[in-house]
Amino acid sequence: MTTRIGGQRRKTRSIMKKPKRQRGKLSLRSYLQQLEPGQKVALTVEPGVQKGAYFRRFHGQVGVVSKKLGSCYEVLIKDGDKQKQLIVHPVHLKLLA
Repeated sequence: MTTRIGGQRRKTRSIMKKPKRQRGKLSLRSYLQQLEPGQKVALTVEPGVQKGAYFRRFHGQVGVVSKKLGSCYEVLIKDGDKQKQLIVHPVHLKLLA
């Protein structure tokens, strides 16, 4: 058997990179945002924060907030025919109107 090469963030150079003008300090508003169950959110990763990040396959998908778990949220998304639940920090979630 061969050894597995790479980890969770393998091949994510373009996904995990911010534009030059947005680099620097994080927005506290997005870091501390409060969400309610049933709200629709888009999964957009914040490269400066590794805590509570999801797997790269789900980047850009839209999900529904299910419940709050500590400082993170449980988000339900549709992946093919299956419904999956992700535990995501609010800094990686963008509220949809």
